[in-house]
Amino acid sequence: MVRTAGREEMPGGRCRERPGHPNRVTPPGPGRTETSARRSSAGPRSLQPSGPGGAGERRKDEAALGDELGRRLESSAQEIARLRASRCHPGGGGPHRDTLRAPGKAPRWDPQPLAYQELQSERTEVPASRLLEETGLGRPGSEDLGTATGCGELVWVGEPVVFGRADSIAGKYGVWMKDPEPVPPFTRDTTWRVDTVGTEVRQLFQYEAAEQLAQGYPTKVHILPQPLESTGAVVYRGGLFFQPRRSRAVARYDLRGETVTAEREIPGAGYHGQYPYSWGGYTDIDLAVDETGLWVIYSTEKARGAIVLSKLDPETLEIRRTWETKIRKRGVANSFVICGTLYTVSSYSAPNATINFAYDTATSTSRALSIPFENRFRYLSMVDYNPTERQLFAWDSFNMVTYPIRLSQA
Repeated sequence: MVRTAGREEMPGGRCRERPGHPNRVTPPGPGRTETSARRSSAGPRSLQPSGPGGAGERRKDEAALGDELGRRLESSAQEIARLRASRCHPGGGGPHRDTLRAPGKAPRWDPQPLAYQELQSERTEVPASRLLEETGLGRPGSEDLGTATGCGELVWVGEPVVFGRADSIAGKYGVWMKDPEPVPPFTRDTTWRVDTVGTEVRQLFQYEAAEQLAQGYPTKVHILPQPLESTGAVVYRGGLFFQPRRSRAVARYDLRGETVTAEREIPGAGYHGQYPYSWGGYTDIDLAVDETGLWVIYSTEKARGAIVLSKLDPETLEIRRTWETKIRKRGVANSFVICGTLYTVSSYSAPNATINFAYDTATSTSRALSIPFENRFRYLSMVDYNPTERQLFAWDSFNMVTYPIRLSQA
């Protein structure tokens, strides 16, 4: 017996039609061509009698064809299921191409167990090196941030740039800083940070590069021999200057030797809540650094709560000179010194605050200002000026931020 497409040639030259399946198209299975698939999808055709003895053979053929059809249908169903389960991108592609995701579905985020870290960058998509380039961190003397050399008056404060965020309640308030005149092995890139929430604040975090601060991995943690008070600390010429807890003193902690090398009381200075800034936080004694050296900002009973500004010797902490202002300390949120002039911030929580007063130590006069200052996160607990980078460092409700500034030409 010889089979051709749709017909069978029987012994003796007789032919008969092969049966098809009514109203069904059989998809091509593995190893079948499109032509053979079209041939197997022919419409219903009746079987023709083949004479004596043909009925038995026809039944055998029908049984064989039925088995073959069942196998083909099963194979086709498996092939269709496989194709549906592994759709490829339009245009084809091999088995190594990515499968197409269903519309509107995002890949599932599978959080991994995280080790403790102090900080995490606010936007992980932005490398810290790029952030440094855009904000001017690490670019001291940039013309965009002020005059390259010499001093002048503050005329503009830009929008805050978030550089890092504390991830625990201890970091709601804090202080972060760089040394404008570092001593080896430290550099201008070495960054320091203290979380100040708590009664025994002794940890000083050291970061060798700004990228480490943004990522939250300190190089070293210094344990201070005595706890510090509030957010008034600064780093200058290789030392951390801070107010020891519940005292009117100022101390110098040597960062290389890791010991306190000097400590001196500020005569008559209020402390532990007597004359703080408006936000509180035991901010009675606040240290500052500018182009001319080290300063301490405080008040006394004699000054009746007005700000007193004294210049300090950075080695011995002796007071070189003192100025009394007419600016009430409780009436301002914070202050800093630029080129020998004290500037105050009007509010720690108002989103659109201002730099509202300036006191010039060269002339011993003060004047009102109205330079816009943004409190983006509504709880400003620290503002310091870095004379090398010519910008402000601030701590605003867990967030470590910087402000670009401009000074007038001297």
